[in-house]
Amino acid sequence: MNADYSQILKEIYEETLELQGQGRVAAYIPALAGVNPKQYGIAIQTLQGESFQIGDALLPFSIQSISKVFTLTLAFQTLDEALWSRVGREPSGNAFNSLIQLETEHGIPRNPFINAGALVVADCLISHFPNPLAEIVQFARKLSDNPTVNFNTALANSEREAGFRNAAMVNLMKSFGTIHNEVNAVLDVYFHQCSLMMNCLDLAKAFLFLANGGVNPWNGRSILTGSQAKRINALMQVCGLYDDSGEFAFTVGLPGKSGVGGGIVALIPNSLAICVWAPELNERGSSLIGMKALELFTTKTGISIF
Repeated sequence: MNADYSQILKEIYEETLELQGQGRVAAYIPALAGVNPKQYGIAIQTLQGESFQIGDALLPFSIQSISKVFTLTLAFQTLDEALWSRVGREPSGNAFNSLIQLETEHGIPRNPFINAGALVVADCLISHFPNPLAEIVQFARKLSDNPTVNFNTALANSEREAGFRNAAMVNLMKSFGTIHNEVNAVLDVYFHQCSLMMNCLDLAKAFLFLANGGVNPWNGRSILTGSQAKRINALMQVCGLYDDSGEFAFTVGLPGKSGVGGGIVALIPNSLAICVWAPELNERGSSLIGMKALELFTTKTGISIF
């Protein structure tokens, strides 16, 4: 389909501005409480090398849980199928930071995108890389083709100050033997990965390898096998937006990943990746405008994976 993406983005942007003020920023993380709620951007990157953007698409923001796709990819590269002995592949049906499920399921997280699962993935990276933080940031730079991508240390410290439930999860999993490394080291990796600062175009570019059978379009190198890329896309489809995953599949129909910084990235296999950022969240922790903008995108273009 030869869609006029510039015109479509303009229409989406104008039609969704009226939703500003209907959500709330993620104030439970102190450094995010002061984010300007009116910021809003959208970017598209195609496999043909075309970029389209509108609004604040080039303004860096805290990607938060979107980073879990990067760390999962690094762990999958390293461990392949052995990874799934440490973390499950099913929707949780509970809050992304639930402790109850961990207790009843003997310390094995339901999937790698809930916080407990991402903490296990961080533990895997510590076991396999001498400097996991350097690996994560270099990986994000390589995927986004942007050498300036970096952590926000102040934000990582803010995450640590408010990260009591994450600390509880790591300690609980440590008691079950799921976590192999020192608890504070795992938390440090996790808080830093969530503090990665990227803009909408960076993220659209960074997710493009998952629309390209696991191959980085910037250098033609394989990041994952086609089968591995398919599996990460499948996990994003069923787990990428936590309690909004079913709603996202129903209304948008694309694999995607959200973060409480207000970003949502989605992709169309063999075609493009799109990122929307609007910091105000709905009651389930997804960008309120982002959800509607991506629904309008698949409606106006007539393309989804279904």
